[in-house]
Amino acid sequence: MKILGLHHITLVSSNAQRTVDFYTRILGLRLVKQTVNFDDPGSYHLYFGDETGKPGSAITFFEWKDAPKGQTGVGGTHHFALQVADFDGLLKWKRWLTDHNIKVDGPFDRHYFKSIYFTGPDGEIIEIATYGPGWTMDEVAERIGMEFREPPAEMMVNNRDEARITAETWSQPVEAITTDMALAQGMHHITAIGSDIKRTHAFFGDLLGMRRVKMTSNFDDPNSAHWYWGVDEGKPGTLITYFERDPNKTRRARMGTGQTHHFALAVADEAEQDEWRTHLGKAGYRVSPIMDRVYFRSIYTNDPDGHIVELATVGPGFLADEPVATLGTRLQLPPWLEAQRELLEGGYLKPLVVPEWHLTEGAR
Repeated sequence: MKILGLHHITLVSSNAQRTVDFYTRILGLRLVKQTVNFDDPGSYHLYFGDETGKPGSAITFFEWKDAPKGQTGVGGTHHFALQVADFDGLLKWKRWLTDHNIKVDGPFDRHYFKSIYFTGPDGEIIEIATYGPGWTMDEVAERIGMEFREPPAEMMVNNRDEARITAETWSQPVEAITTDMALAQGMHHITAIGSDIKRTHAFFGDLLGMRRVKMTSNFDDPNSAHWYWGVDEGKPGTLITYFERDPNKTRRARMGTGQTHHFALAVADEAEQDEWRTHLGKAGYRVSPIMDRVYFRSIYTNDPDGHIVELATVGPGFLADEPVATLGTRLQLPPWLEAQRELLEGGYLKPLVVPEWHLTEGAR
């Protein structure tokens, strides 16, 4: 059994059309599937990603119009990060976003990568991070994650040149999302908040077999541990990271708009997934039955602080019910809900306007 990397992250949206417009027109992702929440069919479930929505590229949303505003905290996700190839691409993103009236923080030097931060339409925190330079900046490859590494002093929040950081951007207007800006290669990492970093390591490292690739502190909160787990050498797209926060001083996360519902890790197939189910149950964790999500099979458990963690199969994928050319352009329903199509399309779900998507240089 092996965790293969990230599969997807699912957040809560208050307005499906606004979410479509932001993630397609602003971030250049493709809407690869419009369907419904299989457990709540009166609400949309939207998937964004690369051309085919491969595991690791998928950002998904439940539209819950009447949900309260979510909040970060213990047992919830703090942010998710998309990956860009290099620093020039990152600076272009800053210029593109600010020219679209989106406030951007950074670029910050995180030693192992550089990144910027901004918020999505419901306040979800989004990071764009460079692919490298990677974990060997301060440790040899064979020993990454084995010893605590103090963040470089000049990168800590109290020592940064904030005026220089604010001013640093691409010198020319960015007219379109170019190849070196493309985010469609997928997520870089997901960062959640836990109350006991060693207990979190027992879950991701010992129980799920992921490799701890870095032990450091939060560069913006030096009193908070920040550990990273990944697959093999810990490449972007396989990374889960946690901030450790004192539960007596930090609120619990609240589910709602702009907050994560769950995140999913990828496993090979249903047979292996069944082994994971047994493994988690024997360790004393709540684990769901295997559920048919049409595009993959899923089981659900919780991390030690209660965050919902899904293990999802790599296939069969989003081409299961429509061709690649028309992915995301029409509401797709699972077979057991097809008889309710007229009711759903005529009442519960407002039709979406989906921008035409092309495999151009800017969306590759």
